[in-house]
Amino acid sequence: MKLITAIIKPYKLDDVRSALEQAGVQGLTVTEIKGYGRQKGHVEIYRGAEYKVSFLPKIKLEVAAQDEDVEDITEAILSSAHSGKVGDGKIFITSLERVIRIRTGEADESAL
Repeated sequence: MKLITAIIKPYKLDDVRSALEQAGVQGLTVTEIKGYGRQKGHVEIYRGAEYKVSFLPKIKLEVAAQDEDVEDITEAILSSAHSGKVGDGKIFITSLERVIRIRTGEADESAL
């Protein structure tokens, strides 16, 4: 089992969600976050004064998946979140040792 974590631009959320639904994903966790990567933020002008915005708004998606589904899910995120501009985001894939569904007590792959 794997945990797929993707950091994407906020305006891409609907596209990514649709692509994940088409890939068969049944559960998804979405968190609004702030951060920066290579773009290092940007400068905004408000009432004539410049302000450096270091942390940009991003969306963090988390999907728990069986090993055989990881490539399809990753490709769905890649194709739908890509704009070709700096700040498109990243995908992290980590191993899950154990998953337990609280309601039923089911464990591991049956809990996904």
